[in-house]
Amino acid sequence: MAGRISIGGNGLSFHVRLTPKGGRDAVEGWAAASGGSEHLKARVRAVPEDGKANAALLSLLAKTLAIPKSSLRLASGATSRLKRIEVTGQNLAPIAALLEAL
Repeated sequence: MAGRISIGGNGLSFHVRLTPKGGRDAVEGWAAASGGSEHLKARVRAVPEDGKANAALLSLLAKTLAIPKSSLRLASGATSRLKRIEVTGQNLAPIAALLEAL
């Protein structure tokens, strides 16, 4: 899980590159940035105003990972395409494995 997912404390975190107004809601897998770090690519139909695209992203991730939306938090990047998402909960190993498989 090196580079993709960070696990620590009572949660895990990962980066997502979001494309708002993307025509459909979908998680498109992992991609490498120019600096060598990796991020999950996602697109949502929602527009990037008033937090609509961020809310749609959290809903999409909750559905994809089969976890409650309340377990997800936008930790940074509210106005940026590159965002850091945090997941909290007791049993994070299955979530990390599912993320790796995307």
